Amino acid sequence: MDRRNLTVLKEFVLTGITEHPDLRVLFFRLFLVVYVTSVVGNLGMITLTKMDNRLQTHMYFFLRHLAFIDLGSSTAVGPKMLANLIANQNTIPYHWCATQLAFFITFTISELFILSATAYDRYMAICKPVLYTVIMAHKACWVLVIIPYPYSAFLSLITIIKIFISSFCGNNVISHFYCDGLPLLTLICSSTREVELIVLIFSAFNLVGSLLIVLVSYILILVAILRMNSADGRHKACSTCGSHLTVVAVLYGTLFFMYVQPKSSHSFNTDQLASVFYTLFVPMLNPMIYSMRNKEVKGALHRIRNNLCKLFL
Repeated sequence: MDRRNLTVLKEFVLTGITEHPDLRVLFFRLFLVVYVTSVVGNLGMITLTKMDNRLQTHMYFFLRHLAFIDLGSSTAVGPKMLANLIANQNTIPYHWCATQLAFFITFTISELFILSATAYDRYMAICKPVLYTVIMAHKACWVLVIIPYPYSAFLSLITIIKIFISSFCGNNVISHFYCDGLPLLTLICSSTREVELIVLIFSAFNLVGSLLIVLVSYILILVAILRMNSADGRHKACSTCGSHLTVVAVLYGTLFFMYVQPKSSHSFNTDQLASVFYTLFVPMLNPMIYSMRNKEVKGALHRIRNNLCKLFL
């Protein structure tokens, strides 16, 4: 490779969602509402599970971390995307691009394994109720949520280093609305085989590994529910798992659609739509799903509202 053809890039240009001015305004309004709703919902879930004494259980401990991750992943992408929708040129500085990708990878991997930790917690609560308080002690819960953060940060760091120490050509246009790994690889002049192999191996391990934990946990839960003689017991067990299963289905369905489908099936529009759904709509939907389908969360909201009314009236 002739080094004279290489360029030291200072910024990237993001193609964004659309170039049509009217649609840019429409999308800005829509995504602003979505992002604000996501921030309010996830901050509310964090605050609620921290303040209400009845929500000081292991399940809501994991939900609090999921809300934190959703808040982080949407914030890693949302504000910059909104700014670019109303800017004349959709640019992002070189180091900001690396930082955005690093946070996005970290939060995505962390969410996968904390979702699997939540599934394991539900398995222990339903299938092993006698041993639940012993095995799922407070320290054990902290271990299950602490490990994914440094692990995901480590994988993120490896990916970022491999991509950004590579030689970029003169083209700095990323065909996306945020700095994603796959579009960045197309701008690299040197061989990308090694980094593609790293991304493929770790992505497959993280997706399949975490999903296996979820599937095995819920298969065992289903078997335990079918063996229950009490209809109330079956209903209670299903209600505690319903919200989590809905979130798992939405998240893994979107990720598999984005990363597991054959290259021949990929198109710019469908990939953009899936990315928007995952980065903005999923973090907004998660706290809604947990709120609407959970009587304990509804009860906590009702108690806090009553307390606030008594305080100010």
